[in-house]
Amino acid sequence: MWVTSSTSNVKTPTAIALGNFDGIHLGHRQVIKPIIELEAEYIPTLVTFTPHPQEFFTGKTRQLLTPLTEKVKRLESLKIRQLVRLPFDSSLASLGPQAFVEDILVKQLNVKYISVGQDFRFGKGREGNAQMLQELANNLGIFVYITKLKTLVSGESGLRISSSRIRQCLAVGNVRQAKEMLSYPYSLEGMVVRGQQVGRTIGFPTANLQIPADKLLPRRGVYCVRVILATEEVIKGVINIGSRPTVNGQVPTVEVHLLDWSGNLYATFLRVQLEKFLRSEQKFPSLDALKNQITQDCMIARQTLSQDV
Repeated sequence: MWVTSSTSNVKTPTAIALGNFDGIHLGHRQVIKPIIELEAEYIPTLVTFTPHPQEFFTGKTRQLLTPLTEKVKRLESLKIRQLVRLPFDSSLASLGPQAFVEDILVKQLNVKYISVGQDFRFGKGREGNAQMLQELANNLGIFVYITKLKTLVSGESGLRISSSRIRQCLAVGNVRQAKEMLSYPYSLEGMVVRGQQVGRTIGFPTANLQIPADKLLPRRGVYCVRVILATEEVIKGVINIGSRPTVNGQVPTVEVHLLDWSGNLYATFLRVQLEKFLRSEQKFPSLDALKNQITQDCMIARQTLSQDV
């Protein structure tokens, strides 16, 4: 997939899905679907913004459900052929809706077809909405498809699917509902780096994952997980996300223990799918107490992951 932040390098003509698309959840997939169906005529292109407009206006770093590398993998699996990351700066922020359509979408991206969500907003001060985009583009001979908001069909039926709601789920450890909205398990991935090796001393060696700095971490605590190795082998495991207060840890770490598996994982790439929150991070009075709790965690994880097939 072609990835660019410069409109001078864009491959045209394009059929675009326009938005931020953090997470590539079920709602996003509905917006993306129409442009994939036009691949015989136009280049299916996702157009997004970097940094996120909210980050630009607040000055606060925004953690992402899908950092760039992960987003590219998911988009490739959906047959998106191009990702355009428009630099969101003061110049772009000051463009009114009509100027954005004419100067960016038409002149620079050579857009022939646009797909957006029902709640899409654009232009200076978020003045433009999906209907305005449709009117402006139609006047220029460009068709705009507006996708209705996606809701859950099970569990909390009628609950709107959004990146914000997924973030709320992850903040409380509800990875199961996050999975339902994403259509895939929320995952943490990265290279295995050397840690303090405390786990080895109590019989539970762990792989210390180096997660991208802009990846959103869920609620601190212990989860049962499925670990995908570089060979695509899937191993059951438990993961601890936190600062390890029992051993006076200071820096948050992501450490995964693989159940019934042994081997050297240093400098290998792992993808860890979060399946269920088990317990909050806590400080134990001794290493023996910690060891006993981890033993229980592993037992529960085996049972849970054996049931979830």
